[in-house]
Formats: sequence, C-alpha cells, structure tokens
Amino acid sequence: VQLVESGGGLVQPGGSLRLSCAASGFTFSSYVMSWHRQAPGKERELVAVTTSAGGNINYADSVKGRFTISRDNAKNTVYLQMNSLKPEDTAVYYCSALRGRTGYWGQGTQVTVSS
Repeated sequence: VQLVESGGGLVQPGGSLRLSCAASGFTFSSYVMSWHRQAPGKERELVAVTTSAGGNINYADSVKGRFTISRDNAKNTVYLQMNSLKPEDTAVYYCSALRGRTGYWGQGTQVTVSS
C-alpha cells in the first residue's frame, strides 16, 4: 500500500498550489480520501474530505472557499487545489485513505507560504 503526495513547495501569499496523492495497493474507489495538515508545534488537522464517489465533500472552516478537493478514481489519485494561500496555511500536508477501520497515510509534502 502506498500513498505518495506531491506538489508542495514554496509559494508567496495569495498564490496557488495543487497537491496530488497517488494511491496504489488497495481499492482506491472504495475509500474515503482526505487531506490533513500539521504545522510546527500544532496537532494534525483535517483540511478536506471526499467520499468514495466524490459526492459528499467537506472542508475545514479555515479553507472553505479557497481549497478544493477532488478525486479521479480512474487514476487512483486525489487532489487538493489550494488558492489564495496564506502564511497560516504553512504545514506538512498529508493524504489519508479510510474504509471502516482500515486506514493509510502518506508521507506528507511540505507547503510553505512566505514572501
């Protein structure tokens, strides 16, 4: 089982990034997929989540209207489009897969928002 995030980097405030998470080794389309983030000295928090068919999506209040989660079940990939980035969005971003009591995590990708 693998979840491999990519797309992180350094971006100026107001900029955009698109994160990708490529999954393998499990039935991707059957899993709830989510993005989480952890800033230095803070607990990991849920950013966005999408159900297996993508029909039910939820966001943390802090990112509503700026971030968009999507998934392509044919490519076994989940995305996080991040617009209007703020310095407080700086964190390591992780994707996660969950089905019942079975869950997997990626290794994370660093996003730094700074001028």
